[in-house]
Amino acid sequence: MQAEPQAEHQWLEQLIGEWTYESRGEGCPDAWTGTESVRSIGGVWVQCEGRGEMPGGGSATMMITLGYDPLKGRYVGTWIGSMMTYFWVYEGDMDSETNTLTLSAEGPSFTEEGKMGQYRDIIQIKSPDHHVMTSHTLREDGTWHNFMTADYRRVK
Repeated sequence: MQAEPQAEHQWLEQLIGEWTYESRGEGCPDAWTGTESVRSIGGVWVQCEGRGEMPGGGSATMMITLGYDPLKGRYVGTWIGSMMTYFWVYEGDMDSETNTLTLSAEGPSFTEEGKMGQYRDIIQIKSPDHHVMTSHTLREDGTWHNFMTADYRRVK
């Protein structure tokens, strides 16, 4: 079996490279910074490895995999981080008009112990050297709440 990269896979290749980021999050008065290295796996996946300091101290490593599943007709991926034990699984869709990929996942509630919540990570390409990722959680009233924003700038 040989996967043939499609246009959706090519969109992900915009993320390939070395990046620095600055994040701001709810409840964190100061921004935190880090780096991210993104590489292609066979032209059909990207692997993103981020490193940085957590708000309040301590280093963190995060790993994201992203691809496109032609059978599902959706983007798919995973997220893991050294600060938690949950394995996040993404599915998402592209809005080509806004150059935005919206990835949905279910995971542990950040506010209610023992409960699960609905989340969205949204990646928007602003230019070849700049993209933004925002993270949102679904509130009980049905609205999405942005709890974190990361601004990525290409280093190379």
